[in-house]
Amino acid sequence: MLEAITVKKQFGAKCALDDVSLNVQPGDIYCLLGANGAGKTTLINLFLNFIQPTAGRLLINKRDVAAEPFETKRLLAYIPEQVNLYPQLSGVENLAFFATLAIGEELPRERLLELLQAAGLPLQAADDRVGTYSKGMRQKVGIAIALAKNAKALLLDEPTSGLDPSAANEFSELLVNASRNGVAILTTTHDLFHAKQTGTRIGIMRRGKLVQELNSADVSHADLQALYLEHMKA
Repeated sequence: MLEAITVKKQFGAKCALDDVSLNVQPGDIYCLLGANGAGKTTLINLFLNFIQPTAGRLLINKRDVAAEPFETKRLLAYIPEQVNLYPQLSGVENLAFFATLAIGEELPRERLLELLQAAGLPLQAADDRVGTYSKGMRQKVGIAIALAKNAKALLLDEPTSGLDPSAANEFSELLVNASRNGVAILTTTHDLFHAKQTGTRIGIMRRGKLVQELNSADVSHADLQALYLEHMKA
């Protein structure tokens, strides 16, 4: 579903991505680990067509992102570290607005509430202003927007950063449920525990290179930490 093929990205003299290749299949939760500046967010931005690759190709459902930007965006939902919603509107009003933009039609209130509930937002909070929401609650509205869009692939950039352990665990469960429904998920994170606990596959990036890929089931928490630290020292 999501495929990067020998992707390179230069920003002037700086090489942000150096021949990165990866493949995220439907049902995968692929967690990209790496320090700040490793190239994780750059890869997400390339899939979103926010920036163009210097070399290589990015495919979504076998469609080239650069050649078919509008078609590929219809297949995607994106949740950044800070979900940007209108603070003066309620959760259900934000969902109504962004869902209409995404799918081109207005959804009835009953359906909007179903989506918020499926995303884990308490129904009693649906009519509260988003300005009163915690970060975890805003992330759930973001998930509800992705559900409304029926996205086939989900891109997330540090989604659990700043969440308390309980909220992070709830968010991880939402990702697992989405993967069970065949959604391909690519997420960046600094959280090794989250990567091991939630991901089906893990990639480690360093200085623009994908230095290792592994199945999360094949490695323990301790071994993943040791591998990560070894690569960061190299």
